[in-house]
Amino acid sequence: MTGLLSKINGHADIKKLSKEELAELAQEIRQTIIETVSRNGGHLSPNLGVVELTIALHRVFDFSRDKIVWDVGHQCYTHKLLTGRQKVFDTLRREGGISGFPRREENPADYFNTGHAGTSISAALGFATARDLSGEKYDVVAFIGDGSMTSGLSFEGLNNAGSHKTDVIVILNDNEMSISSNVGALSKHLTRIISGDLYNRLVKDVSSILGRVPALGARMTSLAHLLEEAIITIVKGLFVPGRHFEDLGFRYFGPIDGHNIKEMEETLESVRKLEGPRLIHVVTKKGKGYVHAEEKSGPFHGISPFVISTGKKVAAQSVTYTEIFGKTMVEMGATDEKILCITAAMPDGTGLVDFAGAFPSRMFDVGIAEQHAVTFAGALAASGYKPVVAIYSTFMQRAFDQVVHDVCNMNLRVVFAIDRAGIVGDDGATHQGVFDISFLRSVPNLVIMAPKSGAELREMLRAAVAHGGPVCVRYPRWTVEETPGVVGGIKIGKGELLSDGTDILLCAIGNRVSAAVSAAKMLESAGFSSAVINARFAKPIDAGLIGEYAKKCGRILTIEENVLQGGFGSAVFEELRNAGLGTVPGASIGVPDQFVEHSSQDSARKKFGLDAEGIRDAALKLLREAPKLHESRKGAA
Repeated sequence: MTGLLSKINGHADIKKLSKEELAELAQEIRQTIIETVSRNGGHLSPNLGVVELTIALHRVFDFSRDKIVWDVGHQCYTHKLLTGRQKVFDTLRREGGISGFPRREENPADYFNTGHAGTSISAALGFATARDLSGEKYDVVAFIGDGSMTSGLSFEGLNNAGSHKTDVIVILNDNEMSISSNVGALSKHLTRIISGDLYNRLVKDVSSILGRVPALGARMTSLAHLLEEAIITIVKGLFVPGRHFEDLGFRYFGPIDGHNIKEMEETLESVRKLEGPRLIHVVTKKGKGYVHAEEKSGPFHGISPFVISTGKKVAAQSVTYTEIFGKTMVEMGATDEKILCITAAMPDGTGLVDFAGAFPSRMFDVGIAEQHAVTFAGALAASGYKPVVAIYSTFMQRAFDQVVHDVCNMNLRVVFAIDRAGIVGDDGATHQGVFDISFLRSVPNLVIMAPKSGAELREMLRAAVAHGGPVCVRYPRWTVEETPGVVGGIKIGKGELLSDGTDILLCAIGNRVSAAVSAAKMLESAGFSSAVINARFAKPIDAGLIGEYAKKCGRILTIEENVLQGGFGSAVFEELRNAGLGTVPGASIGVPDQFVEHSSQDSARKKFGLDAEGIRDAALKLLREAPKLHESRKGAA
């Protein structure tokens, strides 16, 4: 890497640059991000929008000492490039390379791992409180996007920080709002006044002088403070969108142009000298500097590899489960006016854009508020509607209490469309959808199903909406698996026998069914007869079908793309024990007790033995470990 960027390794290097060099650096960073994401995939629009803002932050703060917490974390690419990771930036999101999110294990300037929205203010308050308890001196900055500010956790953090009057700075990156000329000009003027040395020195001096008057000091100081607050509140309440932050105890500054490094730097320098909780409202443009991302910031938010000149994806993908879900909801919505769709700030990602276009009054985007989405859906179901809540598996974790208390406890008809279930690949540990079967299976009244193919997903959605209680339909990221087997109507709790066999039962669920079918063919070539069951349901388990073939084959291997603890395999062996078949030799393949780091989906599946070869090898191991039972069955045949 050549140019200015190659010489930057931290605060001191950035601080030396001239105005012209800063503009050159911003351009180099943008070009590096565009080129890298075009090859590796990643979050493009959010990162292009915060280049100048991040440079300004690094010129004012020294993040070898000061602490910053990123929220959601997908806009940290410039931060990575400015903290000594230029030479490895081409490994972004690749196995063994750097993460697309902040990682404490990766660099000392990454203070907190983040991948889910809403955590920055609470974490920053924790760092600031630890600083004060330890008697240390450094600044703490929470960097949060306007989308993340819809998260309830963000407001919990704001409320706590404001009430405790802790010294913490919140940068609110607003890439949706435009500043009109009058509001922008007045706001800039106000910000310069109330963050400036003269104003704050005057307030401090007047309070100090009045406080020395023996009889009236305390009262006059209080009156002066009230007068000061009243003036600011009246003026800013009329013209600036920051009143609600001040009501929470924060001093509000902005909106500021986040692409003007000089203006940002001056504001940050002034605001950091103040005390207490402060919030700087910065306006940026998503995708800035790359025309395709500016015009279509949504599709370029997170994108697979693409051609820079055209903005088109490198390889056209086959149809995805997400697309099938979206089309099916439009088809079902056309015949049933009671069907409603709910998403938590992910209409594009969950495939509900077409449903929103066809039935705008029946589509609800509640923002990054999964807990609210579930409770909202519960009340809709209690009112006779049929809500379908589309949420990524990794984000579903945040709504567990609402699933239990506000839906399942009342046995309400709510369908949870759990997208990105299983291994998601390049987004890494914070985004893997490998926990949902385990944490949802314990909840009474809840049905959990997973399709083996696109056709089966359609049928499962129809069965889920028709069911009288809560249902989860979990399906994976990217392309569909087309597996042999006839799809008829789906009956709750009933699996599907795909092939008969006598030596071993391969019992798989969801997108691992196709791999099990392939493994069975490999085992046949090795002289073994495998029965293959598409379980379809993680709850309720088809104990009759699975028990029959476990007994017939004498061995059972379960396969799932979920953690093994409390997952599908656990459910199967619980049922076998209940049926008196606990002595049947068995094993389970799934995700072990560890977080799954970023890599391709195929690489992760191979690592955990979830591909066809891994299933074959596990089956052969099980066959070897039970030779007497295997031989006795062959003799009986």
